[in-house]
Amino acid sequence: MESRKRTRATVLLILVACIGLALGACSRVPAGRAALKPAATPSAVPSPSATVAPTVSPTARVASPTPSAPTATPAPAWLGKRLLPVGPDGSAAARPTPPELRDRSIITVDDLPPPPDGRFHATSKAVPASVLARSSWTKSCPVSAADLRYVTVGFRGFDGAAHTGELLVNKRAADGLISVFRQLFAANFPIERMHISSAAELNAPPTGDGNTTEAFACRPVRGQTSWSQHAYGLAVDVNPFQNPYKKGKVVLPELATAYLDRGKAWPGIVKPKGPVVRAFASIGWQWGGDYQSLKDYMHFSANGG
Repeated sequence: MESRKRTRATVLLILVACIGLALGACSRVPAGRAALKPAATPSAVPSPSATVAPTVSPTARVASPTPSAPTATPAPAWLGKRLLPVGPDGSAAARPTPPELRDRSIITVDDLPPPPDGRFHATSKAVPASVLARSSWTKSCPVSAADLRYVTVGFRGFDGAAHTGELLVNKRAADGLISVFRQLFAANFPIERMHISSAAELNAPPTGDGNTTEAFACRPVRGQTSWSQHAYGLAVDVNPFQNPYKKGKVVLPELATAYLDRGKAWPGIVKPKGPVVRAFASIGWQWGGDYQSLKDYMHFSANGG
């Protein structure tokens, strides 16, 4: 009898052990599924105030901040149309700068197609007959047409955009001037317009508000009979309105008197030791702002004259 009780107890213990093992096996999670389930630990949960940095692919390119567009406006409707009264000698007196032209930043109206990629480009070639015909060149000029080159260069406008300008220059200076304007483009120095003027434009009645950057002009030195360096294609005037000529009471352009204050920080002004002076100095050209008897802030020339 006693042996039977022991046998039953042993059988019951074995059954209980088997049931426990079976229940434990059913409660286990397969290894594959456990790997997919993240561990819910307190350190893995960001606090509400934590800033999570975005993940950046090693090959991703992060765009640079876009610079704010310069403040530029269209030209006043009257620009270039209001003639100034002239004296017996045909010249006009200097006048106060109109409010619209103080801190002058005018959007460039393209004479030539702008560069499609917004980068600096330049060309140099013999002067086409059509270009020569619309310039101020004649056979009486001190340089032959064969010694001139038609140059196009990129420039940055006051609107911040890239534009294409044209120059008629002496062939000896063509490569150097391309280098100069490449430097000015890289420096983001603004230029309003770069265009070849005709004889009619050079001799037109004064409006006092012109601002064309150009090189060749078949004319004498102001107030003299000898040829200007412009007549040889060996001088360049840069932003004449922002950088006027002054001798005594004469100011050219006549409405640019506000720009006689060279301490202004307005864009387009040529500054001593600034990017424009440095660029022309790199090819050995001198600045009219260094003249003693007068100031020609717009003017750069090969021989300093």
